[in-house]
Amino acid sequence: MSRHRPSPVTQTLLLAIVAATLASACSPAAGTAADTPPPAVVIPVETARVVSEAVTRAVRVTGSLLADEQAEVSAEVNGRVVSTPVELGTRVAAGAPLVIISREQASAQMAEAQANAAQSAAALGIVRGSTFDPERVPDVANAKAEWWLADADYTRIKSLLDQKVVSQAEYDQRRTRVEAARQQYEASRNAAQQRFQALAGANARIALAQKALNDTTVRAPFAGIVAERRVSVGDFVTTGTRVVTVVRSHPLRLALTVPEQLVSKISTGQPVRVTVDAYPGRTFTGTVKYIAPSLRSEQRSLTVEAIVPNPDNELKPGFFASAEVSQPTRENVLLVPQAAVRTTAGTRRVFVVTGDRVEERIVRIGQAVGDRVEIVDGVAGGDVVAISTDARLTDGARVTTGAAPAPAAR
Repeated sequence: MSRHRPSPVTQTLLLAIVAATLASACSPAAGTAADTPPPAVVIPVETARVVSEAVTRAVRVTGSLLADEQAEVSAEVNGRVVSTPVELGTRVAAGAPLVIISREQASAQMAEAQANAAQSAAALGIVRGSTFDPERVPDVANAKAEWWLADADYTRIKSLLDQKVVSQAEYDQRRTRVEAARQQYEASRNAAQQRFQALAGANARIALAQKALNDTTVRAPFAGIVAERRVSVGDFVTTGTRVVTVVRSHPLRLALTVPEQLVSKISTGQPVRVTVDAYPGRTFTGTVKYIAPSLRSEQRSLTVEAIVPNPDNELKPGFFASAEVSQPTRENVLLVPQAAVRTTAGTRRVFVVTGDRVEERIVRIGQAVGDRVEIVDGVAGGDVVAISTDARLTDGARVTTGAAPAPAAR
């Protein structure tokens, strides 16, 4: 049985009907959402006005805190340590005992020196509180008496010789005795002077022995804190052995490294604001006190020292510190909140609100002033900037502020 094939005209009509049906099914109905464009995105933002304000410039540098004084205290006598009254961190006053060394040897040397001095004083006839007079020395007094006696005899013999009662030989003998007695007196007097100088040497040895006795107690050279104790009871120390390290931490010295290009901005007396990692959010104050006379050639930088009060010992020697050295003059600068500045790939930008849209501006910033930052160029005073963390905020985006622009927070 043969099949009936539709004519070409019929086929064309059928294809047209099918195509129209498919197009009707696929096309949206009139008045649906596809007939209207999607609404534009509106980003809510906060705003702040760019303000001009006088601020104090500051040089930002880094450095380290150092003890105002640090002493490696050493023993000055030989001996065995018998006591250590201090420990690490002990606060000590000037002259406080740090280490005590056995006094036996020093005491014996003291006794010997005193005995020698007393012997010399007795030989010279010196009693406590009296001054030295060579005429009161027994040997000198005896020699002087012998000289006077010989001179008296000589005087009598001389008168007898004039009367021809005694011989010339006897006269010459008495005259020789007088001269010998005078020389003996002079010799005794000189010997007494030498013994007196020996007494002075003995007294000097007493002073040395007394010093050695005093040095058996090693004392703090200044008020401070014990940073290290190197010896213990029983150790034998010799002259020069380091026993204790003492530091003075109030005030502290802040050693700052100032680049060569900033040297002209630093002078003594400038205030310094100091921050350390140990106390986040806190600021300590100091004053520039010392400036090195020359730069360090290897770093092309200048070393500057500031004095930082530390009455509660919160700051420790060795802390790394960041510092701002305030300049003596104030300048008018443009300020915006730091939150209004975005940084992308090292480029900083802000979005200035113009009507209901924002305009992206590339800016260059200066120093921070609290929660605000200086804008060197890119904006003008009175501009209104947007503050938002929305990533969709780009150049030309529509925004809504919801409130009148407020001045930058102080």
